Amino acid sequence: MSGRTFDAVRGARIVGPGAELLPDAGLHDLLLADGRIADIAPTGALRLPGDVLEAEGAFLVPGLWDHHVHATQYALAVRRVPLDAMGSAAEAARRMADAPILADGRRIGVGMRDAFWPDAPSLELLDAATGDVPTYLINADLHSVWVNSAALAREGFDTPDGVLREGPAFEVGLRMNLGDPLSADAAVLAMAADAARRGVVGIVDLDLMWNAESWSRRAAAGFDGLRVEFGIYPNDLERAIAAGLRTGDVLAGAPQDLIRVGPMKVITDGSLGTRTAACSHPYGDDPADRGVLAVPPEELLALMMTATGAGFASAIHAIGDEANRFALDAFAATGAWGTIEHAQLVARSDIPRFARLGVGASVQPAHAIDDRDLTDTIWADQTATAYPLRSFIDAGANVLLGSDAPVAPLDPWVSMAAAVFRTRDGREPWRAEETLPLETALAASTHRGSLHPSSIEVGGRADLVLCAEDPRRADEPGLRSMEVRATLLSGRATHLA
Repeated sequence: MSGRTFDAVRGARIVGPGAELLPDAGLHDLLLADGRIADIAPTGALRLPGDVLEAEGAFLVPGLWDHHVHATQYALAVRRVPLDAMGSAAEAARRMADAPILADGRRIGVGMRDAFWPDAPSLELLDAATGDVPTYLINADLHSVWVNSAALAREGFDTPDGVLREGPAFEVGLRMNLGDPLSADAAVLAMAADAARRGVVGIVDLDLMWNAESWSRRAAAGFDGLRVEFGIYPNDLERAIAAGLRTGDVLAGAPQDLIRVGPMKVITDGSLGTRTAACSHPYGDDPADRGVLAVPPEELLALMMTATGAGFASAIHAIGDEANRFALDAFAATGAWGTIEHAQLVARSDIPRFARLGVGASVQPAHAIDDRDLTDTIWADQTATAYPLRSFIDAGANVLLGSDAPVAPLDPWVSMAAAVFRTRDGREPWRAEETLPLETALAASTHRGSLHPSSIEVGGRADLVLCAEDPRRADEPGLRSMEVRATLLSGRATHLA
């Protein structure tokens, strides 16, 4: 993916983090050297040597990050059958009956959203449509998989309705993703190129696997399309400690120090769509259901103590308000640092604790738009704040935006549009009091989040994105579809229109 390395950018309008350091809002030139910004001055004031990127008045922002991605699963999703438009279980089953059989003998569909289907997924329905070909329909939130009898036999699971949830669903997803590593690596390479076209320079990869191995393999093959920080899961924590890994370490053999060890990731509860997020009040359609805690508080405490002592940050998946409360308690008790991932339902009294404890709120604004109708029904009786954004900012918390791809597209402009406008497809904004200013959403889409964003400044990394339009003046469709003319990673073009 290596491209031209530029020595300068001429005639750019700098917006976003760093613009406040400039004497005026006119055109500026940037000198680039050794992967960093060596100088910035009004256009014409500097002698620009070497290869110059002509901005021609386009708008320059810092390189964008997606702080929550499942890289392999997202990369492979393009080869699987999309199910997001299916309106019923019967329709989804018929769709899978005609799906192509992949090289590994499976039929796989992705993006199932069964919460509002008039009929329930069942083993009998899927068996009748798909026969003896192992068939898998992965829920959009990744927390459940609807399978037929042939798939159950292949995987060694048993469930009366054909729906695997939480742990078994994750295990089956892992097996599918590990089936053909070289094919998966090729898909990840294509994913990186597509992400660069949207201005992405870095991702936090939280694939549910031993990511040190997959990224070592990709590094050895010369992967250089993105910066990557990869997660470690609890079942591999001792292995990572024994290997001498710590959060922030450069992976051995990584080109240009692009690939680094990220946090320990712990999944403490389920999801809204699967009705397994751990909540203080029952789900609206089942007074006995308050979700599940997959990791009890005392176990979470022990994991975070071990990780912190070994030099790992913690990234704690918590969606329901009970799960968020226990996660914050664990951060307070252990002195751990890191993020809570998702934070979709948070008690009002817990929102200020993110700032007090220095815990980042790693959130996915597109989920709020996707889930608005579901939230207004099965979470209607919850007293905690659903999908807070502005509340985190007002409390002084560090907000980091992401996609949870493949749950939502790996596209920071989609995330920013959802955060700034809280709507899509012309609907009224949903809970508009939680919208973010564009400048805040843009800062939260850079490496260190809203409180400490990557900035266009002398000495900063030459991770830069050139936009055709001013993001500050874009409407919702315009921001979502922002045209990116160039993406530079340490001054090297990973995308050039």
